[in-house]
Amino acid sequence: ADGYYFYGMPECVYSTSDYSDMVYLMSYSFNKVVDVQFNSSVGKFVGYTDEGVKIAENFNKNQAIIQQQKAQVDTVCRPNAQLSDSAVRDKT
Repeated sequence: ADGYYFYGMPECVYSTSDYSDMVYLMSYSFNKVVDVQFNSSVGKFVGYTDEGVKIAENFNKNQAIIQQQKAQVDTVCRPNAQLSDSAVRDKT
C-alpha cells in the first residue's frame, strides 16, 4: 500500500538480575528509518537524520518531556522486567 509509516518503539534493555544497568530507549521511525531516539543513559533525545535532529532539539528544550522519559526506567521498565523475570527466569 502507498503511504507513510510512522511509529514509536519503546525498549527496556538490561543484562543484570538487579536491573542496575537498565536503559530505556524510545525510538521514533519514519518509513523504517530511525529519526530520533531517547536514551535514558544519555538523558536526552538524539537525532539521526536531518529531520530527527530538529525533532530532538525541540524535545530537548522541554524539560517536562525529558523528565517523563527519564522516569520510564522506574515506572515502566523495572516493574515489567520484575514481572517478566518472576514468571520466567525465577522458575526452576
